[in-house]
Amino acid sequence: MQFSIKSSAIEALRAECVLVPVGPGRQLTAGGKSLDEVMGGALSAALARGDLQSKAGATLLVYGDARKVARAVLVATGDDAEASERNFTEAVRAGLRQAGAMSCDEAASLLHEAAVKGRDTAWKLRQQVATGRDLAYRFERLKSRKESQPVRPARVQMLVARAGLAPAQAAVARATALANGSDLARDLGNLPGNICTPGYLADAARELGTSFKIKVQVLERKQMEALKMGSLLSVARGSEEPPKLIVLQYAGGPAKQAPVALIGKGITFDTGGISIKPAAEMDEMKFDMCGAASVLGTLRAIAEMKLPINVVGIIAAAENMPGGSATKPGDIVTSMSGQTIEILNTDAEGRLVLADALTYAERFKPQAVIDIATLTGACVIALGNHRSGLFSSHDGLADSLLAAGREAGDPCWRMPLDEEYGEGLKSNFADVANVGGRAGGSITAACFLARFARQFDWAHLDIAGTAWRSGAAKGSSARPVPLLTQFLIDRAAPG
Repeated sequence: MQFSIKSSAIEALRAECVLVPVGPGRQLTAGGKSLDEVMGGALSAALARGDLQSKAGATLLVYGDARKVARAVLVATGDDAEASERNFTEAVRAGLRQAGAMSCDEAASLLHEAAVKGRDTAWKLRQQVATGRDLAYRFERLKSRKESQPVRPARVQMLVARAGLAPAQAAVARATALANGSDLARDLGNLPGNICTPGYLADAARELGTSFKIKVQVLERKQMEALKMGSLLSVARGSEEPPKLIVLQYAGGPAKQAPVALIGKGITFDTGGISIKPAAEMDEMKFDMCGAASVLGTLRAIAEMKLPINVVGIIAAAENMPGGSATKPGDIVTSMSGQTIEILNTDAEGRLVLADALTYAERFKPQAVIDIATLTGACVIALGNHRSGLFSSHDGLADSLLAAGREAGDPCWRMPLDEEYGEGLKSNFADVANVGGRAGGSITAACFLARFARQFDWAHLDIAGTAWRSGAAKGSSARPVPLLTQFLIDRAAPG
């Protein structure tokens, strides 16, 4: 589904279908009233009959003149004078679905004329792109038979006044770049573990680097051994797939500008290792590399936007498998930082690969570091599937991420990181254990990571509940690509 901006007088419009917002009291917007005149009052007549329900997302099809506007889809935005973000999104989704059900190849949209509480036209245009691209996304690469029906509408033109043409085009370009990055993250997340291996992620990073002039370096096992990354390497010991440390450098800002570092957990399949997981839903552990996918997706988005900021992406990629050489519960390893770790549970492997990646990030002297990981089931219990968990001891960084999440519609929630929680990680035999008790599991995991992130401003995003959907809609969500991209947009803004 492709979105574009068109500046056209309603009187001169030719369209298969136009999406028209209807506010409380069955009120049309300015563009809707102009279209009503073109259609000989057909819209106002249909509304006067009460044919359109007021619930957000309700639709009503009105036929017009095939030589001008063949059809209009009236879309209710709810009973409030200013629609909520949720109601507006539902209205966009419903309108696009109705246009698709009529097999329209091209639709015009006035939906951004609806009043949305606290949101400007640019946001409403971006939201239409994001919603439409989400509806249009298909993962059919591994199916022998593709869906016979193409995604419709194939093209959507959003109608704006000539005076607002330039900012509208900029908004759509930005939203399209974000959607492209999100689709990359989705594709990687949806691939099965027998295809999306650590080596596959490395190849995907190289391809991204070639397409957008991003410097890419892939560290192999011997290089990680030389760096004494005993924590990361311990996770890969049971697998035949060699681990990779993938480093991407996007140089969009001044040469002397300290970069933001994004560190992604890239466990391409997680059996739990010797501490093996239950069989039920283990197939979803292919999504355990969604942190890594979000780093690649975010870098693709900001590179297409040509964002003026320096960013380093670090992906710690490995496969966690049981085997004769696999790490055992009770084993002690030495991390790159020199800290020793007693591995009490091999299923707490994400923090082990991230520990060495965090230490490796120090060499870039970053202004801020954010790690992204499907880290703990405990975070899902705490926050469900709506918000990612945010942990940070740096208030300014945490506030920026919270604000970015709100702006992007990809929210997170700040969790505590008190020192008392870290007491549960004490070990009689090493500097730290890799797990504490069951209570506060997502917090003790973050406390573990904090031990390796004392050299810079750091935040941790636990996306275990938000990175993918289960059930009938099973698949990667691409979160938190919107949050991270918005954070970098804000960070790159003047001042």
